[in-house]
Amino acid sequence: MAIVLVLCGCETWLLTLTEECRLRVFENRVLRRIFVPKWDKLTGEWRKMHNGELNDLCSSPNIVRVIKLRRMRLVRHVSHMGESRGIYRVLVEKPEGKTPLGRLRCRWEDNIKMNHKEVGCGGMDWIDLTQDRDS
Repeated sequence: MAIVLVLCGCETWLLTLTEECRLRVFENRVLRRIFVPKWDKLTGEWRKMHNGELNDLCSSPNIVRVIKLRRMRLVRHVSHMGESRGIYRVLVEKPEGKTPLGRLRCRWEDNIKMNHKEVGCGGMDWIDLTQDRDS
């Protein structure tokens, strides 16, 4: 239940690597509370479960994967809306004005492109890819 509440509105988040790590830590902490410590017959003591054991017991994908899947679903939905809709324009158009000094901030579109690279569609335009219903 706690993991579901954490994911409210996750489709629009910009995830950095540190945030992904924090979400995984949170998920493992929740799973450790759900699946209580295990009795080790060799040492005769209670021990916490390792992350691999927790992932084997939990049948759902990890929290970061769920966020990326929801983001891909939202991208597909928004790309089918058309150019006249406000949310489409917000996601596709480039911001105007001066950019701040230093490294540019990661945009939502950059996260979408990284998700497509992970899936194996990195060289293609994400708008064309999402509008093609067959692929």
